[in-house]
Amino acid sequence: MNNNFLINKMKIHHIGIVVKNIQDSVGELSNFIKFEEISIPTIIGSQKVVVCFMKLGEIKIELIEPKDDDSPVSKFLEKGGGFHHICFEVKNLSTTIKEMVEKGGRLIVPPVKGFEDRQIAFMILNLKKTKINLIELAEVKND
Repeated sequence: MNNNFLINKMKIHHIGIVVKNIQDSVGELSNFIKFEEISIPTIIGSQKVVVCFMKLGEIKIELIEPKDDDSPVSKFLEKGGGFHHICFEVKNLSTTIKEMVEKGGRLIVPPVKGFEDRQIAFMILNLKKTKINLIELAEVKND
């Protein structure tokens, strides 16, 4: 299989950052960065989080606040929070998951309804040399 197959079908959508309080974090970041757009914080029930997207050029920063103590990001926040994942937008979620699993990736959150009503999934890639383990895949938004 061509190693560039996935790269040609993906683009970075956002960088996820876990925070204690979205409003405080938006205020703090906005002191230094002029964002083109800041979304209204939205509850994502499937992940038990509140998210807010801040657009800067072609990429967004996603602030993620746990909604409940049993949110998947609560323990991460207890360890200090911060950089959590990179999200790649893909045309075909199931095909991309299959290809990543074939290359050694591990699916940890099967496709669920996520931000903007898109199908999303989370994978662990175990990239030891780059220290990036968790990625989110989001299917291209249907307009």
